[in-house]
Amino acid sequence: MRREMSVKGSFYPDSSNEIKRYFEHFTKLYDDEFKLADVKTKAIIVPHAGYIYSGYTANVAYRILQKSGVKNYLVIGPSHKIAFDGISLCSYESYDTPFGEINSADELYKKIADNFLLKCVSGAHSEHSTEVQFPFIKYYLDDANIIELVYGDASPEYISEIIDFVLKQEDCGVIISTDLSHFYNLDDASKLDKICLSAVDELDIGLLSSGCEACGIIGVKAMMTSAKEFGLDSTILDYRTSADASNDESRVVGYMSAYFS
Repeated sequence: MRREMSVKGSFYPDSSNEIKRYFEHFTKLYDDEFKLADVKTKAIIVPHAGYIYSGYTANVAYRILQKSGVKNYLVIGPSHKIAFDGISLCSYESYDTPFGEINSADELYKKIADNFLLKCVSGAHSEHSTEVQFPFIKYYLDDANIIELVYGDASPEYISEIIDFVLKQEDCGVIISTDLSHFYNLDDASKLDKICLSAVDELDIGLLSSGCEACGIIGVKAMMTSAKEFGLDSTILDYRTSADASNDESRVVGYMSAYFS
């Protein structure tokens, strides 16, 4: 099977040239104000809204990840379209993007499938939380291989075990997808999102459960649990809301990116 694009033209442009212009624009905006950290990481958290809203926030994380040299990635995101129990991992030969195909990390897929009780819920993989990451991956990590894990009602502890397993493998990393609060006014959203940001920054899982309304909170909890297990530090790269792009402060969505090192 090939993982076909399901949200091109909506969450991201269907033209590779237009996406490239987005990425170059985000990079210039960042570099005009900041200096990119000279670090290496095998794990990031990134948002998954339309590029016009959250692309800048994700872009800086992928520029950091580009320095890692890691070739195989597990992309983890929550299911928005289909409700199901557990975790879905399907066997795809490749993943389509406007920049061309990304090859499957077949060896990593086989290892995970052999060591964990997972199922394939094929309908759950028409999922934007993971798919919006694919053009970033193809552009910044051209020779990378990936597999896509989509979760429904799942245990963060079990996902953390999978993350632990992946991080112990040679040349393997993890990409966690989440947005933050949804459709509050800007003041209320900022208060809720501050809880998420502080929790990730301090690796405080208890705080994360005290008001953070990230749609991918299960994946974030799992990553934080694994970070504590491996003795990793977390660094917030960017935070903003949809109001930064739309100027509409009445109903906003929050976005964060971070890396672990």
